[in-house]
Amino acid sequence: MTPHPPDTERLARAALTRILEPGDEQAGRALRTHGATPLLTLLRDPREPPLPDVGPRRLAGWRHRARTTAPEADLDHVTRLGGRFLIPGDPDWPTQLDDLGDARPLGLWTRGPAALRTWALRSVALVGARACTPYGAHTAADLAAGLSRHGWIVVSGAAYGIDGAAHRGALAAGGATAAVLASGVDTPYPRGHTGLLERIARQGLLIGELPPGSHPTPSRFILRNRVIAALTRGTVVVEARHRSGSLATARAALRLGRHTMGVPGPVTSALSAGVHELLRDGAGLVTDADEIIELVGAIGELAPARRGPVLPRDLLAPAIAQVLEALPARPPAPVDEIARRAGTTPDEALARLYELHALGHAERDGDGWRLTNSGKQVSNARHGGP
Repeated sequence: MTPHPPDTERLARAALTRILEPGDEQAGRALRTHGATPLLTLLRDPREPPLPDVGPRRLAGWRHRARTTAPEADLDHVTRLGGRFLIPGDPDWPTQLDDLGDARPLGLWTRGPAALRTWALRSVALVGARACTPYGAHTAADLAAGLSRHGWIVVSGAAYGIDGAAHRGALAAGGATAAVLASGVDTPYPRGHTGLLERIARQGLLIGELPPGSHPTPSRFILRNRVIAALTRGTVVVEARHRSGSLATARAALRLGRHTMGVPGPVTSALSAGVHELLRDGAGLVTDADEIIELVGAIGELAPARRGPVLPRDLLAPAIAQVLEALPARPPAPVDEIARRAGTTPDEALARLYELHALGHAERDGDGWRLTNSGKQVSNARHGGP
């Protein structure tokens, strides 16, 4: 069993989440070079030499924030909320985040009863537009409910629109959901989702890179998306305009080798334009939970075969169907002509005509044969007619 990292490592990383911005690869390289505890020491002591490849203004900002960190208080606060601070090396750390390289989170602040690593192994991200359409909201909720019924975890970003619909769809189906935040796990954002976030904290997981009390910024939303992409088996975009943040999530998933999927919408809708662009670029087209699971699940988890309803013509053997196609509606035709049209012999045609007669599709009229009303419907359906 992997031992827990020492408390000094956890304290140092907790402090660094107050100093360094999420996803800062320059900071990640410094962390990789020095280690968490030595890096924190370097930043707290202005007498230490400057860091290579870090500009003086950026280093000054880091050192200014380092003087006011209180990681013990942050850890105590999140513990009182029923949360914890996970770092690389913890048994519950999701190692797929290591694919982010130097942009890997310093650690993750979490609230909720679930084991993050276990949940992440069977999770799908559902993301999309904040100002979504009723179609998008319904689709996101339906996909989330379907995934939940199959035992998959729904991950999203807790924003208005598609994110909120996905979380609610999972919860309504009695399923599990996790929200990756661009704020502290004790700082509900958006405010209108306070109740939803509290429910997720009780039943699922709230996850964030920022320490308690932190507020979101536009750049933090974009950087948050890489965590959603890395954490999950695949990302589904339900609705998105061109240049949407949810497309950034999908493209991050693609770079990381995760499955990337899109739900098509009306070609006239600007809110589906970004999804359609994603699909043209090679994302998988999905329309329900079964199709998502077929892509992200284990071998053999196939979506059911898709087909229309069984029509009467589907029940006819090919030889009988050929004769049915050769029958006129009116006037009746002799057997020889029907056989010629069907490409068979008169004897074979006559045998098939009596079968069609028994089925109610053909009738004899004098010396010839013609379609009944039932036969007309079956023949029209065969040709896609009205």
